[in-house]
Amino acid sequence: MHTVFLRLRSIVFLALICVGVQAHASQNTLMIVGDSLSSAHGVQTEDAWVTLLKDRLEEEGLNQWQVVNASIGGETTDGGLRRLPKLLDENEPEVVIIELGGNDGLRGFPPNVIRQNLSSMIEKVNEAGAKALLVGMQIPPNYGQRYTRAFADIYPELAEKHETELVPFFLDGIYDQEGMMQDDDIHPTAEAQGQLLDNVWPVLEPMLRK
Repeated sequence: MHTVFLRLRSIVFLALICVGVQAHASQNTLMIVGDSLSSAHGVQTEDAWVTLLKDRLEEEGLNQWQVVNASIGGETTDGGLRRLPKLLDENEPEVVIIELGGNDGLRGFPPNVIRQNLSSMIEKVNEAGAKALLVGMQIPPNYGQRYTRAFADIYPELAEKHETELVPFFLDGIYDQEGMMQDDDIHPTAEAQGQLLDNVWPVLEPMLRK
């Protein structure tokens, strides 16, 4: 009788371990480290592309993914790099969307500094065992052709260097369309949030299904 009890207890113990492992495995975290383009600047939170992303995950049967939005208005690549280690430690994400650099470009920061900060962020994400998705940005041509080109080239160069997934241009189909930009000509309107998601989704979805 004692032997039977021990066997039953072992079976129950193993079953609990399996349940615990499955529960842990099912809690996948997608973290977004961005600036005001991802922190719902000038739009209602429920209209923002990150909220629409959560809805899309439900619709596509990917509701095992939890979205953590660590975006801050005005954030730069330097600020994102400084915050990243703690964010990785606290959230333990499997996928990290890096949507930064726009504020650096608008402030005329040196391209090599922006490149190094983003490169370091990708490396830290990889070291944490997560996968990075880099979101490309461009700046207006009034900053000069040389600087504008150098800035735009940062993203594909880093994606190739680190073999990282890339959204070529976050504001594609938005920045030059009527009614899609707010009066400051920097931030997308509520009407543009769906397009932001559509620009990210084709690259993000395969990462979430692997």
